[in-house]
Amino acid sequence: MAEKNNRKMGAAFEQKAAEYLAGQGYQILERNHKNRGGEIDIIAKDKEMLVFTEVKYRANVCCGDPLEAVHQRKQRRICMAVLYYYRKHGYGMTQPCRFDVIAFYGNGLFRHIQNAFEFQLHHI
Repeated sequence: MAEKNNRKMGAAFEQKAAEYLAGQGYQILERNHKNRGGEIDIIAKDKEMLVFTEVKYRANVCCGDPLEAVHQRKQRRICMAVLYYYRKHGYGMTQPCRFDVIAFYGNGLFRHIQNAFEFQLHHI
């Protein structure tokens, strides 16, 4: 039951993040993209830049900042999913992209970190 509630809560914050990005002029291409490499919460375009966004929420920072949940292993999984996405959609490796994180806090605040991490695949 808790897992179902977590998914529902996660979907609500992903919706908020997508609305925020759209309001900032981003074109939302996909949400909850899953492939053999992993999952990407939001795929958007910011002008010509592909933006792969991870969304995290923490009701209380005593369990850690939501930004801390996007640790190196999670970053690698996102990067692997991006490789599969590029292949599926015919993007060449010259297509610019960046990795953003949107962190929501229980007090209603949020942070959008652009270029939160670099592309990496070491030791997946």
